[in-house]
Amino acid sequence: MNDRRRRGSRLLVMVSVLGLAACAQAPRRTADERAADALVASRVEQALLGDSDLYARHIDVSAERGLVRLSGYVWSTNELYEAERVAANVDGVAAVASRLELMVGGRSGAR
Repeated sequence: MNDRRRRGSRLLVMVSVLGLAACAQAPRRTADERAADALVASRVEQALLGDSDLYARHIDVSAERGLVRLSGYVWSTNELYEAERVAANVDGVAAVASRLELMVGGRSGAR
């Protein structure tokens, strides 16, 4: 009887662990979703590069399911806010997550 309980407990633990692992992973993106994300990222990059109030050559853009991530650095707080504003106004962007750093005097600083 104890042997059955141990096996049952082990099975329950294994099923729980596998269930948690399955929930922790986001569903894979389809080829169409990846293409749509690449198009949104490209549009954001073009919008950033086309903004005359912003030097965007040091800004990296990635997109996933409408969430655009900006990383890299800018030279002023105005550029930081402008980059976020420009990205948010591009068609297909649902939200913007900014990890941009502000470079002051050649040094990276907290935002």
